[in-house]
Amino acid sequence: MLHHISVGVDNVEKAAEFYDAILGALGYRRLMEFLPYAIGYGDKQAAFWVQRPADGRTPSGGNGTHIAFMAPSKFAVESFHRMALERGGSDEGGPGPRPEYTPEYYGAFVRDAYGNKLEAMLMIGRAAAPAPKSKTKSRVKKAKSSPKRTAARGTRKSAGRKPSKARPKSRKR
Repeated sequence: MLHHISVGVDNVEKAAEFYDAILGALGYRRLMEFLPYAIGYGDKQAAFWVQRPADGRTPSGGNGTHIAFMAPSKFAVESFHRMALERGGSDEGGPGPRPEYTPEYYGAFVRDAYGNKLEAMLMIGRAAAPAPKSKTKSRVKKAKSSPKRTAARGTRKSAGRKPSKARPKSRKR
C-alpha cells in the first residue's frame, strides 16, 4: 500500500548520523541522498526519507504518529534502541515483548531529536516467508525434472497421434 514515508528535520546531514546508526542496526542502509535536503533509506528501494519540510518551517513529530521498522532479530531491536539513545534520541519504551499487542510481538520505541516516534519490531515465533534461495532451489528441481517429462511426452506423442497443426500439412493429390 505505501511507497514511502518521510519525517522532517532541520539539518539532514546531522540527522543522517542518527538514522545511519539506528537503521543500520536493522539492516537498512542509505540508498539515496539529495544533500542538504533529503536522504532515503531502505533495503532495495528508498522507502523511508529524512528531509527538510517542504514549507521551510520548523519540523515537528506528528501527535499520534509513529513509524515501525521490521527488525531481523531481538538483537537488532536492542541495538536500534541503544544506538538511538547514544545519539541523542529519547526512550519511549525499551526493548521487550509487547503481549498487549500480540503474544509474538517484540519491539522498542524511541524519539529522534525532532520528536519523530520510531519503533523497531519483529514477530517472534512466526514462520518467516520463504527466502529467495528456497524459491531458486524449487525452480532448479523443476528444470531438472522437465527434460524427463518432455522425453516421456515425446515418446507418447510419436505413438500413433495425429501431427499437430504447427507441422506442415501434406499436399493433396
